[in-house]
Amino acid sequence: MSWRGGSAVLSRAARIKTKLQSALEATVLEVDDVSYQHAGHAAVRENSDKGETHFNVKIVSPKFEGQSLVKRHRMVYDLLADELQSGLHALSIVAKTPGETTTTAK
Repeated sequence: MSWRGGSAVLSRAARIKTKLQSALEATVLEVDDVSYQHAGHAAVRENSDKGETHFNVKIVSPKFEGQSLVKRHRMVYDLLADELQSGLHALSIVAKTPGETTTTAK
């Protein structure tokens, strides 16, 4: 985290976590910056001063109950629209309900 003008400037990963956690009440939330794996891509070169262009997100939320996979992804993309407009280039999403994680864990 850096400081500008007396206020903290959060990393993109921290902003993503905050937005998703507050809106979706996640029981599991993992946000991994994998930008380094895409160092040669144009989007990374264009944002070389910032990095943080590619992320993997794993989220488990009760708010996904009854929603299709496409709808879940739309929910995440809608919450991160401003990030996508300001340099977030790629997002890999795993979005599950709490029931789906207990079922797959067995």
